[in-house]
Amino acid sequence: MKTVITMFVLLCMTSIQAQKFNGKATYKTSQKSNIKIDANQEGMTDKMQEELQKRLQKMNQKTFILEFDKTKSVYKQEESLAAPKVSSGFNQVRVVQFGSGSGKGSIYYKDTQEKRYTNQTEIMGKVFLIKDELPKYKWEMSTETKNIGQYTCYKATYSKEVENKSISFINGETKEEIVKETVVTTAWYTLEVPVSNGPKNYQGLPGLILEINDGKNLIVCTEIIINPSEVIKIEEPKKGKVVSQKKYDEIQNKKSKEMLEKFKSRNGFDVGNGVNIKIGG
Repeated sequence: MKTVITMFVLLCMTSIQAQKFNGKATYKTSQKSNIKIDANQEGMTDKMQEELQKRLQKMNQKTFILEFDKTKSVYKQEESLAAPKVSSGFNQVRVVQFGSGSGKGSIYYKDTQEKRYTNQTEIMGKVFLIKDELPKYKWEMSTETKNIGQYTCYKATYSKEVENKSISFINGETKEEIVKETVVTTAWYTLEVPVSNGPKNYQGLPGLILEINDGKNLIVCTEIIINPSEVIKIEEPKKGKVVSQKKYDEIQNKKSKEMLEKFKSRNGFDVGNGVNIKIGG
Protein backbone atom coordinates (compact mmCIF):
# COMPACT_ATOMS: atom_id res chain seq x y z
CA MET A 1 0.00 0.00 0.00
CA LYS A 2 2.84 2.37 0.91
CA THR A 3 4.53 1.67 -2.45
CA VAL A 4 1.33 2.47 -4.35
CA ILE A 5 0.93 5.77 -2.48
CA THR A 6 4.58 6.71 -3.13
CA MET A 7 4.20 6.03 -6.87
CA PHE A 8 0.98 8.09 -6.94
CA VAL A 9 2.71 11.04 -5.27
CA LEU A 10 5.62 10.84 -7.71
CA LEU A 11 3.24 10.80 -10.67
CA CYS A 12 1.41 13.83 -9.31
CA MET A 13 4.68 15.69 -8.80
CA THR A 14 5.81 14.83 -12.32
CA SER A 15 2.49 16.06 -13.70
CA ILE A 16 2.77 19.35 -11.77
CA GLN A 17 6.34 19.89 -12.98
CA ALA A 18 5.28 19.25 -16.58
CA GLN A 19 2.51 21.81 -16.25
CA LYS A 20 4.92 24.39 -14.90
CA PHE A 21 7.59 23.72 -17.51
CA ASN A 22 8.40 26.79 -19.58
CA GLY A 23 11.43 28.59 -20.87
CA LYS A 24 12.96 31.49 -22.69
CA ALA A 25 15.51 31.20 -25.52
CA THR A 26 17.46 34.03 -27.14
CA TYR A 27 18.39 33.78 -30.83
CA LYS A 28 20.77 35.86 -32.95
CA THR A 29 20.03 36.07 -36.67
CA SER A 30 22.11 37.03 -39.70
CA GLN A 31 21.35 37.05 -43.40
CA LYS A 32 23.42 37.19 -46.58
CA SER A 33 22.66 40.11 -48.87
CA ASN A 34 21.23 39.35 -52.32
CA ILE A 35 22.05 42.80 -53.70
CA LYS A 36 24.14 43.09 -56.85
CA ILE A 37 25.36 46.49 -57.99
CA ASP A 38 27.42 46.89 -61.15
CA ALA A 39 30.99 47.90 -60.33
CA ASN A 40 30.72 50.49 -63.10
CA GLN A 41 27.50 51.97 -61.71
CA GLU A 42 27.63 55.71 -62.21
CA GLY A 43 28.23 57.54 -58.94
CA MET A 44 28.80 54.31 -56.97
CA THR A 45 32.35 54.23 -55.60
CA ASP A 46 34.08 51.28 -53.91
CA LYS A 47 33.73 53.08 -50.60
CA MET A 48 29.98 53.47 -51.10
CA GLN A 49 29.60 49.80 -52.02
CA GLU A 50 31.53 48.77 -48.90
CA GLU A 51 29.44 51.07 -46.71
CA LEU A 52 26.20 49.75 -48.23
CA GLN A 53 27.14 46.13 -47.59
CA LYS A 54 28.13 46.93 -44.00
CA ARG A 55 24.79 48.62 -43.34
CA LEU A 56 22.85 45.75 -44.88
CA GLN A 57 24.79 43.23 -42.82
CA LYS A 58 24.12 45.19 -39.62
CA MET A 59 20.44 45.56 -40.53
CA ASN A 60 20.13 41.79 -40.86
CA GLN A 61 21.73 41.07 -37.47
CA LYS A 62 18.85 40.91 -35.02
CA THR A 63 17.95 39.37 -31.69
CA PHE A 64 14.74 37.39 -31.16
CA ILE A 65 13.19 35.87 -28.05
CA LEU A 66 11.29 32.56 -28.00
CA GLU A 67 9.09 32.06 -24.94
CA PHE A 68 7.69 28.54 -24.73
CA ASP A 69 6.00 25.85 -22.72
CA LYS A 70 5.40 22.22 -23.70
CA THR A 71 3.13 22.98 -26.67
CA LYS A 72 2.89 26.75 -27.22
CA SER A 73 5.33 29.55 -27.94
CA VAL A 74 5.70 33.19 -28.92
CA TYR A 75 8.62 34.39 -31.07
CA LYS A 76 9.31 38.09 -31.47
CA GLN A 77 12.15 40.54 -31.95
CA GLU A 78 13.81 41.87 -28.83
CA GLU A 79 12.94 45.48 -28.10
CA SER A 80 15.88 47.83 -28.53
CA LEU A 81 16.67 51.48 -29.12
CA ALA A 82 16.60 52.64 -32.73
CA ALA A 83 19.97 52.54 -34.43
CA PRO A 84 21.56 55.98 -34.80
CA LYS A 85 21.66 57.52 -38.27
CA VAL A 86 25.11 57.33 -39.81
CA SER A 87 26.35 60.38 -41.66
CA SER A 88 28.75 59.65 -44.51
CA GLY A 89 31.01 61.81 -46.59
CA PHE A 90 29.29 60.81 -49.82
CA ASN A 91 25.77 60.49 -51.21
CA GLN A 92 23.26 59.12 -48.74
CA VAL A 93 22.53 55.40 -48.75
CA ARG A 94 19.12 54.80 -47.22
CA VAL A 95 17.65 51.39 -46.36
CA VAL A 96 13.90 51.04 -45.86
CA GLN A 97 12.25 47.82 -44.67
CA PHE A 98 8.56 47.01 -44.68
CA GLY A 99 6.22 44.08 -44.08
CA SER A 100 8.73 41.25 -43.96
CA GLY A 101 6.41 39.28 -41.69
CA SER A 102 9.04 38.41 -39.09
CA GLY A 103 10.68 41.67 -38.16
CA LYS A 104 10.23 44.30 -35.48
CA GLY A 105 6.67 44.36 -34.15
CA SER A 106 5.85 40.92 -35.54
CA ILE A 107 4.51 38.33 -33.06
CA TYR A 108 4.72 34.69 -34.17
CA TYR A 109 2.57 32.35 -32.05
CA LYS A 110 2.76 28.56 -32.44
CA ASP A 111 0.64 25.74 -31.05
CA THR A 112 2.50 22.55 -31.89
CA GLN A 113 -0.22 20.34 -30.38
CA GLU A 114 -2.92 21.82 -32.62
CA LYS A 115 -0.37 22.23 -35.48
CA ARG A 116 -1.26 25.84 -36.21
CA TYR A 117 0.22 29.32 -35.97
CA THR A 118 -0.87 32.95 -35.77
CA ASN A 119 1.46 35.67 -36.99
CA GLN A 120 0.64 39.29 -36.19
CA THR A 121 2.56 41.49 -38.62
CA GLU A 122 2.10 44.51 -40.84
CA ILE A 123 2.64 45.92 -44.32
CA MET A 124 3.22 49.66 -44.53
CA GLY A 125 1.36 50.35 -41.30
CA LYS A 126 -1.58 48.00 -41.89
CA VAL A 127 -1.76 45.17 -39.34
CA PHE A 128 -2.52 41.61 -40.46
CA LEU A 129 -3.21 38.45 -38.48
CA ILE A 130 -2.00 35.46 -40.48
CA LYS A 131 -3.65 32.22 -39.35
CA ASP A 132 -2.67 28.92 -40.93
CA GLU A 133 -1.39 25.39 -40.40
CA LEU A 134 2.20 24.84 -39.35
CA PRO A 135 4.43 23.63 -42.19
CA LYS A 136 5.22 19.93 -42.23
CA TYR A 137 8.97 19.43 -42.44
CA LYS A 138 10.25 16.08 -43.69
CA TRP A 139 13.27 16.02 -41.42
CA GLU A 140 16.06 13.53 -42.13
CA MET A 141 17.60 12.60 -38.79
CA SER A 142 21.33 12.11 -38.29
CA THR A 143 23.52 10.73 -35.53
CA GLU A 144 26.00 13.59 -36.02
CA THR A 145 26.36 15.79 -32.95
CA LYS A 146 27.96 19.04 -31.85
CA ASN A 147 27.83 21.27 -28.80
CA ILE A 148 26.06 24.62 -28.78
CA GLY A 149 26.92 26.21 -25.48
CA GLN A 150 26.41 23.55 -22.80
CA TYR A 151 23.92 21.55 -24.88
CA THR A 152 24.61 18.46 -26.97
CA CYS A 153 22.80 18.89 -30.28
CA TYR A 154 21.82 16.46 -33.03
CA LYS A 155 21.71 17.24 -36.73
CA ALA A 156 18.60 17.09 -38.91
CA THR A 157 18.10 18.31 -42.48
CA TYR A 158 15.35 18.76 -45.04
CA SER A 159 15.38 19.72 -48.72
CA LYS A 160 12.96 21.90 -50.63
CA GLU A 161 12.81 23.32 -54.14
CA VAL A 162 12.30 27.09 -54.05
CA GLU A 163 12.22 30.05 -56.42
CA ASN A 164 14.83 32.66 -55.57
CA LYS A 165 14.44 36.20 -56.85
CA SER A 166 17.59 38.17 -57.64
CA ILE A 167 17.29 41.87 -58.44
CA SER A 168 20.18 43.83 -59.97
CA PHE A 169 20.43 47.59 -60.32
CA ILE A 170 22.56 48.74 -63.29
CA ASN A 171 22.69 52.35 -64.51
CA GLY A 172 19.18 53.23 -63.36
CA GLU A 173 17.60 50.00 -64.61
CA THR A 174 16.40 47.07 -62.53
CA LYS A 175 16.80 43.50 -63.72
CA GLU A 176 14.84 40.71 -62.05
CA GLU A 177 15.87 37.08 -62.35
CA ILE A 178 14.04 34.09 -60.87
CA VAL A 179 16.03 30.90 -60.42
CA LYS A 180 14.75 27.55 -59.14
CA GLU A 181 17.06 25.70 -56.80
CA THR A 182 17.04 23.05 -54.12
CA VAL A 183 17.70 24.50 -50.67
CA VAL A 184 18.98 22.24 -47.89
CA THR A 185 18.13 23.49 -44.40
CA THR A 186 20.20 22.18 -41.50
CA ALA A 187 18.86 22.17 -37.95
CA TRP A 188 20.64 21.36 -34.70
CA TYR A 189 18.35 20.39 -31.83
CA THR A 190 18.87 19.28 -28.24
CA LEU A 191 17.03 16.55 -26.36
CA GLU A 192 17.95 18.32 -23.11
CA VAL A 193 15.09 20.77 -23.72
CA PRO A 194 12.21 18.39 -24.54
CA VAL A 195 9.95 20.65 -26.60
CA SER A 196 9.22 20.15 -30.30
CA ASN A 197 9.81 23.80 -31.11
CA GLY A 198 12.29 26.35 -32.43
CA PRO A 199 12.68 29.84 -33.93
CA LYS A 200 10.24 31.27 -36.49
CA ASN A 201 8.01 28.49 -37.89
CA TYR A 202 10.53 25.70 -37.31
CA GLN A 203 9.39 22.70 -35.25
CA GLY A 204 8.75 18.96 -35.56
CA LEU A 205 11.93 17.60 -33.95
CA PRO A 206 12.17 15.77 -30.59
CA GLY A 207 13.86 18.71 -28.89
CA LEU A 208 14.35 22.47 -29.02
CA ILE A 209 16.08 23.68 -32.21
CA LEU A 210 19.13 25.76 -31.28
CA GLU A 211 20.48 26.46 -34.76
CA ILE A 212 19.01 26.79 -38.26
CA ASN A 213 20.99 27.39 -41.46
CA ASP A 214 19.52 27.41 -44.97
CA GLY A 215 22.64 28.79 -46.65
CA LYS A 216 21.42 32.39 -46.61
CA ASN A 217 19.88 32.77 -43.17
CA LEU A 218 21.56 31.71 -39.95
CA ILE A 219 19.76 31.59 -36.59
CA VAL A 220 21.72 30.58 -33.49
CA CYS A 221 20.54 30.28 -29.88
CA THR A 222 22.80 32.14 -27.45
CA GLU A 223 20.95 31.63 -24.16
CA ILE A 224 18.29 29.37 -22.64
CA ILE A 225 16.53 29.91 -19.31
CA ILE A 226 14.30 27.08 -18.07
CA ASN A 227 11.49 27.98 -15.65
CA PRO A 228 12.64 31.61 -15.21
CA SER A 229 11.69 33.49 -12.07
CA GLU A 230 9.54 35.98 -13.96
CA VAL A 231 6.14 34.72 -15.07
CA ILE A 232 5.94 33.81 -18.77
CA LYS A 233 2.55 34.45 -20.35
CA ILE A 234 2.16 32.91 -23.79
CA GLU A 235 -0.78 34.66 -25.41
CA GLU A 236 -2.04 34.35 -28.96
CA PRO A 237 -2.08 37.76 -30.74
CA LYS A 238 -5.52 39.04 -31.72
CA LYS A 239 -4.96 42.37 -33.49
CA GLY A 240 -5.21 42.73 -37.27
CA LYS A 241 -7.10 41.63 -40.35
CA VAL A 242 -7.31 37.83 -40.45
CA VAL A 243 -5.83 36.29 -43.62
CA SER A 244 -4.24 33.02 -44.70
CA GLN A 245 -0.52 32.82 -45.45
CA LYS A 246 -1.26 32.55 -49.19
CA LYS A 247 -3.43 35.68 -49.14
CA TYR A 248 -0.83 37.61 -47.14
CA ASP A 249 1.92 36.63 -49.62
CA GLU A 250 -0.24 37.90 -52.48
CA ILE A 251 -0.78 41.24 -50.72
CA GLN A 252 2.91 41.56 -49.90
CA ASN A 253 3.99 40.81 -53.48
CA LYS A 254 1.56 43.41 -54.78
CA LYS A 255 2.86 46.05 -52.36
CA SER A 256 6.46 45.18 -53.23
CA LYS A 257 5.77 45.76 -56.91
CA GLU A 258 4.09 49.06 -56.11
CA MET A 259 7.12 50.12 -54.07
CA LEU A 260 9.45 49.06 -56.89
CA GLU A 261 7.61 51.22 -59.41
CA LYS A 262 7.49 54.11 -56.95
CA PHE A 263 11.20 54.05 -56.22
CA LYS A 264 12.14 53.53 -59.86
CA SER A 265 10.92 57.05 -60.50
CA ARG A 266 13.04 58.27 -57.57
CA ASN A 267 16.27 56.60 -58.65
CA GLY A 268 15.73 53.78 -56.14
CA PHE A 269 15.35 50.04 -56.40
CA ASP A 270 13.67 47.20 -54.53
CA VAL A 271 15.79 44.21 -53.55
CA GLY A 272 13.00 41.92 -52.40
CA ASN A 273 12.25 40.50 -48.92
CA GLY A 274 10.69 43.83 -47.98
CA VAL A 275 13.95 45.79 -48.41
CA ASN A 276 14.33 48.92 -50.54
CA ILE A 277 17.55 50.74 -51.34
CA LYS A 278 17.75 54.38 -52.42
CA ILE A 279 20.92 56.04 -53.59
CA GLY A 280 21.29 59.80 -53.62
CA GLY A 281 19.59 62.59 -51.67
